[in-house]
Order: sequence, then C-alpha cells, then structure tokens
Amino acid sequence: MVMDIHEILKFLPHRYPFLLIDRVLEIDMGKSLVALKNVTMNEAFFTGHFPNRPVMPGVLILEAMAQAGGVLAYKSTNSSPSDGTLYYFAGIDNARFRRVVEPGDQLRLEVKVLRSKREIWKLEGSAYVGDELACSAEFMSAQKQRG
Repeated sequence: MVMDIHEILKFLPHRYPFLLIDRVLEIDMGKSLVALKNVTMNEAFFTGHFPNRPVMPGVLILEAMAQAGGVLAYKSTNSSPSDGTLYYFAGIDNARFRRVVEPGDQLRLEVKVLRSKREIWKLEGSAYVGDELACSAEFMSAQKQRG
C-alpha cells in the first residue's frame, strides 16, 4: 500500500516545517512500514546546521522514524489526529548514527513493531541512504486522547 503526501497529512498532525515523511512505500498493518523523506537544501534547519556544511540533525532523523511509526500506529488502529487521537514520542533506546545525511539524500525509513499493548507501542527503526545505514534506534510512543 502506497500513501502519497495527501494521505499522510490525514494520519499525522505535523505540518511544515516539521512534517518529515514524503511518501509511504509499504505498510503491513500492525507490523511494519517503509517511508521516504527527500532531504533538500530548502530544509529550514540547514540554515544553521551547519552553514558551511549542511547536515541533517540526528534528532530529526529520529523524529522522521517516529513519524513513520506514528503513521503505522494510526493506520493499524484505524484512528487519526482528527478524531482526537495523538501519539507522543515516549522514549528512545540504543540510538546510533552511522552516516551523515546531507541535502540531496533520500532517507528510507523502516520501522517494525517490537510490541504493542493497548496504547503503548515499542518499535525498531532504521534510516538508510541507499543501502547505507544512517541511523538506528528503538523507540516508544504513547497514545493519548485530546481532551
């Protein structure tokens, strides 16, 4: 199942400049998702990180993986931000950065569910540029209803 940006916008509360997923290539409900982030020189963060050598901040690579996990959780539970459901980043373990991500790169974000129990999801994420691993981590999200 492919999701374009218009469908992604229905399943994530994020908007520019913080929406970090451009396309979903694959989704296996409740199990895994593969998404893309096209990294362009127009990203607001490149203005200051770093002016003479633009590098995508590692925390934003992690955020992109978390957003991919959010899309997976929303689609798998048949919920969306519009119905008052929000998934919050709740924790991260074993984050490792192995490659610099620069303008012109395309990040392939792969997330897999390690376990989900009620409103808590634990996922494993990897971000690749081509076949090269750029970042990996385990992270948790918690579902909350907006009040």
